[in-house]
Amino acid sequence: MFSFDPVAVRADFPILSREIGGKPLVYLDNGATTQKPRRVIEALSRFFSNENANIHRGVHYLSREATDAYDGARDLLKERLRVPASHELIFVRGTTEAINLVTHGLASELREGDEIILTMMEHHANFVPWQVLAQQTGAVLRFAGLRDNGELDLEEWQSLFTPRTRVAAFTQVSNVLGTINPAAAMTAFARERGALVLVDGAQALPHGPVDLGAIDADFYAFSGHKVFAPDGVGVLVGRREILDAMPPYQTGGDMIERVSIAGTTFRHSPERFEAGTPNISGAIGLAEAFRYLEGLDWVAVNRHEHELLVHATEELEKIDGIRVFGSAPGKAAILSYHCASAHPHDVGTILDTEGVAIRVGHHCAQPLMDYLKVPATARASFSFYNSHEDVEAFVRAMRKVERFFG
Repeated sequence: MFSFDPVAVRADFPILSREIGGKPLVYLDNGATTQKPRRVIEALSRFFSNENANIHRGVHYLSREATDAYDGARDLLKERLRVPASHELIFVRGTTEAINLVTHGLASELREGDEIILTMMEHHANFVPWQVLAQQTGAVLRFAGLRDNGELDLEEWQSLFTPRTRVAAFTQVSNVLGTINPAAAMTAFARERGALVLVDGAQALPHGPVDLGAIDADFYAFSGHKVFAPDGVGVLVGRREILDAMPPYQTGGDMIERVSIAGTTFRHSPERFEAGTPNISGAIGLAEAFRYLEGLDWVAVNRHEHELLVHATEELEKIDGIRVFGSAPGKAAILSYHCASAHPHDVGTILDTEGVAIRVGHHCAQPLMDYLKVPATARASFSFYNSHEDVEAFVRAMRKVERFFG
């Protein structure tokens, strides 16, 4: 087992040494995007300095090097995620594109009256594409609600399934509440009833390894920028037989098998869904991020993140007028709250003057905000490179909000 030293880990992330307004940066916006370790930054620099070329179509040395690095990134992610085969792993721009790719591919399969089951905690990326698909096909959206502590009401979710249920899509970890859904059990339940399953894993992978073989969903999507890798790259994992039956999402470039005046034929997955020149450097950076994460002791990491969450929650709840959302057992280190005396944007602005970066707004989860009966929340989201000193700085800044508005 590898060791975990929060101080040493923090030193791996150059941006965390910055000062904002003369104060040390306290970065608590990890749910929106994570910072990048030095080795990921160096991998990108090394590629652009030494290997930059287009892939799969060149016979010269640089093209072969770039191709090997890109294909090697796919193979590495396949192994780390326990995906059955590399051709089931597609590089996309992120979770949003991955889910749009799936809904586009299913458009010809759904009929009027077919049902799609979602939850009230979904990010817009796993909500709007299904809403548009339902409007296009006449399918019906059904929504499972939440318990008072922010857990998914699994009994209600299960009760929504009928013989017309075709798809169940849900987040593995809520980006607002931190709730961790039992993805493997939910997938098994849905698939036993003949439904396809898509899992939004964008908020799960930043908090530890995920075994996609154990979850066994038909589709799983995540974004690189949330897992310490570059932005503009992500992954969709899907079953080969389903992917190859789906029409291309975009056309052109390496996804083409043969073009003639009479017509065009397309390659199978993954090339089928990677039209044009892909984000080569992004895939390389994503693989390097996974190599970095493999060197962490995740038992210790999870313990550390949980301690940060408990520390922050306990101190925040001592402040008058604070309402915390989400107290599900074992939740991820995401802390959303509402301050009775100040609008979330004012909270965020004052915290910024103290060098504390949090997220404020609806967090691309407006149906959930409506469900919680608030227009927006403030959100502090923690990662393994955060410290108890960060928590204390966050709480001091919130005391300043209390003094200013209280």
